[in-house]
Amino acid sequence: MKKVHFIAIGGSAMHNLAIALHRKGYQVTGSDDEIFEPSKSRLAKEGILPEKWGWFPEKLDKSYDAVILGMHARIDNPELVRAQELGLKVYSYPEYLYEQSRDKTRIVIGGSHGKTTITSMILHVLKQVGIESDFMVGAQLEGFDVMVRLSETAKYMVMEGDEYLTSPIDRVPKFHHYHPHIAVISGIGWDHVNVFPTFDNYLEQFRIFVRTIEQGGCLIYDQTDVEAEKTAQGAQCQIFGYGVHPFESEGIKTTLLLSDGSRREVGVFGSHNMKNLNAARLVCKQLGVTDEQFYDAIASFKGAARRLELLFDNGDNFIFRDFAHAPSKVGASVKALREQFAEKHLIAVFELHTYSSLSEVFIDHYRDALNLADTAIVFYDPHAVAIKKLELMPDSRIVEGFGREDLKVVHNKAELVELLQKGQRRNVAGAFMSSGDFNGLTTDDLKSLYA
Repeated sequence: MKKVHFIAIGGSAMHNLAIALHRKGYQVTGSDDEIFEPSKSRLAKEGILPEKWGWFPEKLDKSYDAVILGMHARIDNPELVRAQELGLKVYSYPEYLYEQSRDKTRIVIGGSHGKTTITSMILHVLKQVGIESDFMVGAQLEGFDVMVRLSETAKYMVMEGDEYLTSPIDRVPKFHHYHPHIAVISGIGWDHVNVFPTFDNYLEQFRIFVRTIEQGGCLIYDQTDVEAEKTAQGAQCQIFGYGVHPFESEGIKTTLLLSDGSRREVGVFGSHNMKNLNAARLVCKQLGVTDEQFYDAIASFKGAARRLELLFDNGDNFIFRDFAHAPSKVGASVKALREQFAEKHLIAVFELHTYSSLSEVFIDHYRDALNLADTAIVFYDPHAVAIKKLELMPDSRIVEGFGREDLKVVHNKAELVELLQKGQRRNVAGAFMSSGDFNGLTTDDLKSLYA
């Protein structure tokens, strides 16, 4: 039995990898200074939740086969120092995923937006057609109880390829470690300015990603995206471009228009999702899935958690939450709702929460992102700014950055609820977009306004 220790086991990706290895039969231990839900309950259910919070270097010894280091652990973490002193092999979780999939066909979905949805679509289709696959995906999926699966039997490994840094001691993007046989670039828009200070520096990470494609592999890319197209043209492998799959929308219904003249209703909407669907279709085709099989399977796909996820509707109002935080993601989500609910009053509420979005040097990249909304609100929390050690922007600077004079800026949950109460509350489509939680805004809070 292999023995593995996790430093910072409570992270979203880390706790899922820990559960996957535990289920594979490994002896798993871990530590963290604090663990939040849902990680806490899920680790407890598997019997691998640490008994106490904190770091316990004395528990490490040479019996461990590997130590896996989480991104939020500091470089001077006492358990990391102890592991290095003992000469234990220290991996980041991307490195360990590669070790677990060395003998598999690796499919890696990269890009500034759409990664989770494309990965989710592929996994849904493979499950429906009976093709076993290991995976790592960044959201909870319907029909899957974990976000990471590792086995001895699966031929394929499908991974969401994040371009953010790997670990405190390995400051390169995660997706540089995966060496795909089939790679996807869903589009490129500057993000993570705290580690990629120029757009060209950010672009270079995708050029490197393309160079990591295994010999004989292929690249599938969004040919409507200027930077993805440029990057793909430099690839030393077979390339396949895609665009928006032909579709029609009527009310809340979206119908695919197939090349043979037939039609197929699907459970996702928006032109960006029609591109995501096309990317997934091309990947599945590389794995032997026919278009007929793909369309049969994708019809039952309902989306990934927090990716234009419908929280509730009452037949008149439709309220969604979305993980969108980069400018391209915010713009795509608003556009999708505008297309789908052309006759409704569209309310777009976006929380500045990531380091990039809270940075004054980056705020102008959001210009026009909320323009298709009838009511546009930005949630700007001074506490989040302080945590990231940034300078406060005046509200006028945020309004200028988004390029919309009627933009409303709020600073806490109470201000947001008060503003929404005064606004339109019938015939509404609402998008609440954040990688945070609007100071604890709940579905019940929204239901009290719109249900």
